[in-house]
Amino acid sequence: MSFDTAKYPTLALADSVQELRQLPKEKLPTLCDELRQYLLDSVSRSSGHFASGLGVVELTVALHYVYNTPFDHLVWDVGHQAYPHKILTGRRDRIGTIRQKNGLHPFPWRAESEFDVLNVGHSSTSISAGLGMAVAAGKEGKGRRTACIIGDGAITAGMAFEAMNHAGDIKADLLVILNDNEMSISENVGALNNRLAQILSGKTYARLREGGKKVLTGLPPIKELVRRTEEHLKGMVVPGTLFEELGFNYIGPVDGHDVLTLVHTLSNMRDLKGPQFLHIMTKKGKGYAPAENDPIAWHAVPKFDPASGALPKSADGLPSYSTIFGNWLCETAADDNKLMAITPAMREGSGMVSFSRQYPGQYFDVAIAEQHAVTFAAGLAIGGYKPVVAIYSTFLQRAYDQLIHDVAIQQLPVLFAIDRGGIVGADGQTHQGAFDLAFLRCIPNMVIMTPSDENECRQMLYTGYHYQQGPSAVRYPRGTGTGARLEPLSALPLGKGVVKRNGEKLAILNFGTLLPEAAAAAEALNATLVDMRFVKPLDEDLVLELAASHEALVTLEEGAIKGGAGSGVNEALMARRVLAPVLNIGLPDEFIPQGTQDEIRHDYQLDAEGIQQQIARWLAQ
Repeated sequence: MSFDTAKYPTLALADSVQELRQLPKEKLPTLCDELRQYLLDSVSRSSGHFASGLGVVELTVALHYVYNTPFDHLVWDVGHQAYPHKILTGRRDRIGTIRQKNGLHPFPWRAESEFDVLNVGHSSTSISAGLGMAVAAGKEGKGRRTACIIGDGAITAGMAFEAMNHAGDIKADLLVILNDNEMSISENVGALNNRLAQILSGKTYARLREGGKKVLTGLPPIKELVRRTEEHLKGMVVPGTLFEELGFNYIGPVDGHDVLTLVHTLSNMRDLKGPQFLHIMTKKGKGYAPAENDPIAWHAVPKFDPASGALPKSADGLPSYSTIFGNWLCETAADDNKLMAITPAMREGSGMVSFSRQYPGQYFDVAIAEQHAVTFAAGLAIGGYKPVVAIYSTFLQRAYDQLIHDVAIQQLPVLFAIDRGGIVGADGQTHQGAFDLAFLRCIPNMVIMTPSDENECRQMLYTGYHYQQGPSAVRYPRGTGTGARLEPLSALPLGKGVVKRNGEKLAILNFGTLLPEAAAAAEALNATLVDMRFVKPLDEDLVLELAASHEALVTLEEGAIKGGAGSGVNEALMARRVLAPVLNIGLPDEFIPQGTQDEIRHDYQLDAEGIQQQIARWLAQ
């Protein structure tokens, strides 16, 4: 889409951040209006993260206006709110390619622009990295400044507090901006976000450091942003007290949609020494009523018609694996009050909305705190309950020690429902679930299951839930099932695969939902096809039997080949000194870029045709 200068005359004058800084201050509100409209126009045509970006338009403009970027460092947390930042930093005309194959990266990405100083995608990393940059800048001695922008959802993670605790201790020159829209992707949870001021003495309430007073001089009284109740306003002081205790100079809350106030405040704060904390209040989805009214639905959107104000209805097709999981949870909880479901702030993504409403006493959203989620589950298991941790593959990486130390070593019966296993698509490298099978497989006491369709997924969830000798994991992909008939729930025999087709010479051992592609390849090659079901314990008897009756074996998984399920087959054969040629098909030793799931599967030869070609090439050697 070519840029329409007539429609966006002020935005056209800000072709670069240097040009932006030449604009007179009074032009900035108009620039913000045009930037917001341009964001709406481009995302409605391209799809992508939406509501978060609308909420930070004024903040983004003010930061680039006051800070000397890219010399000064702006560190965005998570990064789904960075579209306005990309538009202002030389990527305006390519914003329509965001999240698409070979297009702009969905998040700030160092290889894409000198303005993106940190690759992000997962939450709560900005303050730690920003503190490192601030220390480096201090040693460099050239006056380089660092500002971290973190949302109210991301600040609930322990890592953010670890970083702030350190920053307050070493007194680095760092600005942390809390973009508080009172919601992250899911509704926020936690005492901090409820701003519960249990005991507020007048002294605490009145307390605001001298630095804070100085910064706010010359401004109209801070707008009574959240005048819902006097209690609420009192409650808002609690984060200020907390951040001051951590060693920060706390200023705020400031209206995050008043660009001139932000410019004034940031200009004053830029030169203050030591750790600074600016609390701004924004509205997620600001400026587009449907997104303001339902920021969760408008967090990430397909292409839509802005005039209609409605998102396109998804065709009522096959159920997603997340839905299958959510339905299984409800079905199980109906008969079992020992079930406890835990999510680290991904209720919607993990299909748990219905469950959270029907069984609120058995549902725990622990905020963006994956490490806590896993050890909290360990505690529930010790207490005699049956915890189910619903977590994305790529977020489970953040709780690896807890999985080993707090669950597996103690052989606690915790069920991990691992969503988004394998290729996730448009979110790129930070979200592809490539490593779970490899990093889980080496953990003792772990049962790992890979369903090939939605019926098998349900049976495996049931199997894992009733397995009380230790932890278990059911790993399923983003996307829909195959339309398989759902059978009554019953436990699968542990560690047993199923032969789906008898062929000659070649046997394909499939782990997971690539089974239809494997079936097409098996048909074309007249190969034996096996649904292995269990990565651990592996069906070694079946593997040895197949190796004895076939000339070669092929393993197939949508995950990293190195250390993955196929490696388990290789190890089993080597341990028994069985000399059989094995081809391992999966994801290669690289980080998988963005694109649609179909595009990526095609590029990495994981569709039926690609699998066949890989096998044919290998056999020809």
